[in-house]
Amino acid sequence: MNRTVCVIALLWAVAASAAAPPKPVDFQKEVRPILSDACFHCHGNDKTTRMAGLRLDTRDGAFSKRKNGTVIVPKNPQASLLIQRINNSNIDKRMPPVYSHKTLTEDQRATLARWIQQGADWKEHWAFSAPVKVAPPPVKNTEWVRNPIDQFILAKLESQGLAPAPEANRRTLIRRLALDLTGLPPKLEEVEAFVEDKDSNAYEKLVDRYLANPHWGEHRARYWLDAARYGDTHGIHIDNYREIWPYRDWVIQAFNSNMPFDRFTTEQLAGDLLPNPTLDQRIATGFQRCNVTTNEAGIIIDEYDAIYAKDRADTIGAVYMGLTVGCATCHDHKFDPIPSKDFYALGAFFRNTTQNIMDGNASDPPPIVVIPKQEDRPRWDAIQSREATLKEELVNRRKALEGDTGSGRPNARLVMDPNGAIQVETAEERLNLPFTEGLQLGGSPWPDRTALFFGPKSELNLPAVPLDVKQPFTLSAWFYYPKGESTYSIAAQLDTKQKDKTRGWMLFVGGRVVGMRFYGDDGKSMEVRGGHLDQVIPGTWNHLVMTYDGTGAALGVRFFLNKKEIGTQRDVNATIKGNFKVDVPIKLGNPKREDDGAIADFRILGYTLSQQEAALLNPGEPGSLALFNRLRGDEAYQTVSKELHDLDLERRVIRKRGAISLVMEERTDQKPFAHVLYRGMYDQPRAKVDANTPSVLPPMLSSMPHNRLGLAEWLMSQENPLTSRVTVNRFWQQLFGDGIVKTSDDFGSQGEGPVNQALLDWMAVEFRDGGWDVKKFFKLLVTSSTYRQAALTTPEKLEKDPDNRWLSRGPRYRMEGEMIRDYALAASGLLKPTIGGPSVKPYQPAGVWEAVAMEGSNTRNYKEDHGDKLYRRSLYTFWKRSAPPASMEIFNAPTRETCTVRRERTNTPLQALVTMNDEQFVEAARALATRAMESAKTDVDRQLMFVAENLLDRPLEDKEMAVVKVSYKNFLKYYDTQPADAKKLVHVGESKEDGALPTVELAALTMVTNQLMNLDEVLTK
Repeated sequence: MNRTVCVIALLWAVAASAAAPPKPVDFQKEVRPILSDACFHCHGNDKTTRMAGLRLDTRDGAFSKRKNGTVIVPKNPQASLLIQRINNSNIDKRMPPVYSHKTLTEDQRATLARWIQQGADWKEHWAFSAPVKVAPPPVKNTEWVRNPIDQFILAKLESQGLAPAPEANRRTLIRRLALDLTGLPPKLEEVEAFVEDKDSNAYEKLVDRYLANPHWGEHRARYWLDAARYGDTHGIHIDNYREIWPYRDWVIQAFNSNMPFDRFTTEQLAGDLLPNPTLDQRIATGFQRCNVTTNEAGIIIDEYDAIYAKDRADTIGAVYMGLTVGCATCHDHKFDPIPSKDFYALGAFFRNTTQNIMDGNASDPPPIVVIPKQEDRPRWDAIQSREATLKEELVNRRKALEGDTGSGRPNARLVMDPNGAIQVETAEERLNLPFTEGLQLGGSPWPDRTALFFGPKSELNLPAVPLDVKQPFTLSAWFYYPKGESTYSIAAQLDTKQKDKTRGWMLFVGGRVVGMRFYGDDGKSMEVRGGHLDQVIPGTWNHLVMTYDGTGAALGVRFFLNKKEIGTQRDVNATIKGNFKVDVPIKLGNPKREDDGAIADFRILGYTLSQQEAALLNPGEPGSLALFNRLRGDEAYQTVSKELHDLDLERRVIRKRGAISLVMEERTDQKPFAHVLYRGMYDQPRAKVDANTPSVLPPMLSSMPHNRLGLAEWLMSQENPLTSRVTVNRFWQQLFGDGIVKTSDDFGSQGEGPVNQALLDWMAVEFRDGGWDVKKFFKLLVTSSTYRQAALTTPEKLEKDPDNRWLSRGPRYRMEGEMIRDYALAASGLLKPTIGGPSVKPYQPAGVWEAVAMEGSNTRNYKEDHGDKLYRRSLYTFWKRSAPPASMEIFNAPTRETCTVRRERTNTPLQALVTMNDEQFVEAARALATRAMESAKTDVDRQLMFVAENLLDRPLEDKEMAVVKVSYKNFLKYYDTQPADAKKLVHVGESKEDGALPTVELAALTMVTNQLMNLDEVLTK
């Protein structure tokens, strides 16, 4: 009887199974990935590689009728050309073709056939549709749910027949929470307090405390600086130092103040374009000044202009859209609907700045802002206000003097006037110079005057006028700039008798930009150049005035070109070495050039000039020279001029003890545009495109300006389907190790689809509609039951959820290099918790920089810091792009030459060598061992427990203690017989060992501590 019942039941089950409808094929998760990987390269968005005019990345293409049939016939796989071609027995006709090196498995072919049989339901790529906040799904285990995140996670687990892991114990929870929210381990007293806290809200209170901790901002900033590709050097060629650390401080403070993410974005992309931007808003724009730059001689400016724009477009694509827009540099994107013109239109937003392509190897290539120390801010602001008032007074005083009479020649140390003859006047004499070979008179900027023209390889020697480094002076020249790109010398006074030890000065034009070069002791030079936007046009007359204030500093040089003051390019800290004073003739012209232009007026004045005075040095307008004399002789005018000069000197002192930061600055003489570059080649420009956003996404509103500010508004708009998704996915990645979309840098067709799209979209809308509140969002994540799970697994979970993508257990993964180093410093008590400030140089193996640096680089030799700087958080470690911090790079830190939103995570023997042998870690082990011995005196068990509790946030179990004690005794035995080794060990690092402690015991405990620091439990979060 029982056997009959069993057979009937079995037959019923088989019949029921056969009658059950097949599981619907998910187009987004199962079909599109197959098409994207195997078909889109030849049948996708890029028309240059599209075969047979067929597209399989669009509905119209996939369901199109061809001369020999229809590509996809819903519910009829046999009639579908797609199925016929992928199953064709003739290898020459089978798709994908052999030469593509792509193949389809039997399962993949079956999936495509089953999808067509079910009706070939087609959906556009999920990421390009707006996220929808659906209601959290129902679940069976409602008691486990703490917030909506848990419902989405639990529903997925229950659908797979899995249950969540139990909640982690309190010691594990506080350690995980402290590391995730601050990047540092909890203090021992915090652990014990939380363990003993019986309040039902104890965990939530703990979350709030860590969110309010200033180290929260540091930890969030570390992730952001990878994305911003922050570095302390330019990155290419000489890789000199650049000063931009105030931008890092801005990021930290923005996170600490819980700046809404939309404002956080707007200020970084376009803070300078906001109405009346503050200093902080301008500092924020350093985000797009973090790209690598160069000053290599011989580069092609247009090429690097394209490189910089590409980098900035790629960064926006990765950080805010999760798209590989750079794949459209040379052709239309092969997998995503991003045509090449859209990529260049996106890059156009960043091609309209005043930044020069060449960085000058300077720490402060403009545009920059000066950031005075906080205590200097009031005086700095007062100086700026007073300067504005004084400049207005100068204008008014000039107007008052314009009606006066009087004339005369300006008081000068030398004047060369070629009107009718080569007339030269100095303080001692007036003479006419002869016309040497190649010199002749010709037309000037003024119809009734002549100028001196220089023929091939000709020059004019003027009497010597010794100029001293400690004395102010002005050079004024009306010159005709000839055609040709080689350096054009306007005037020079150089003593070249000693080889490689030139002394003197030279006023010149190089690369169409004016410049002044001083040669001091041992031929050491200091150069100041005009701004790259203020170029001299070949074949034109120009008036250049250079003033030098006698301070020996690059900041003491100013240029006035054609009546206006222009910006300068120079090393802000540069000074003249020694003196450039020489007693040799002044040379006009350049005998090395075939065509050396002309001079209509040249003079040297023994004082500096204001912009108004400089504009009056015009011999073609006698009234101007007369007014110049009146201004020079007017006591009121000169009193104001002197106060302005004194204020400038005071401002430079304040600036020197403050900081500077690289910023963005928009050009006002044109609108943003670019050219599509054929195959990405800088010298093959095609169609002009205005700044715009990718056409596959909702367009910019008419109210949005087509500049960086409009781009920021568009990125953060409700219509944009990507920004909120991409952002919450990265935040999720920071806590759980992987994003819901694992390829957090690629939400396109080639990226991995979301493992739980409903949850991703719910969070995206929640974050956006919740005011872009970062702290609120993180609190939502860490207070969920999902986050609080223990990292415990089962054989079933390892089989069904091997990578923990469904979160069937708590997160567990190796920490990044910065966290591992900071963990050791914090546990040892060595960490210096100072927030912000310039980058520091802690311990580093010898020769790392020297192996890659070029001669002449100011980051060629690594000079280790001392004192507290050795123990700052890793966030502040000096980041040389061509040689990043070695101990962090071994733990997969990026070079930061390009944007990184997802680090690789590897486990290699080199990493163990760092944590066991690196000076920082050995010293940290000794410091923690010292604290243990000072805490527990001679009680070894208590010492070992102290070390364990500070590293593991829990006491050792009895069996663990037994193992550790054996290790301690073995080390003690060794060092008893090798006291020299013990002494050497406890002297590792700059911090001093406690001389009152027995050296042998300290060495043994140091080694045990070092071993415990290398436990997986310590290195893993």
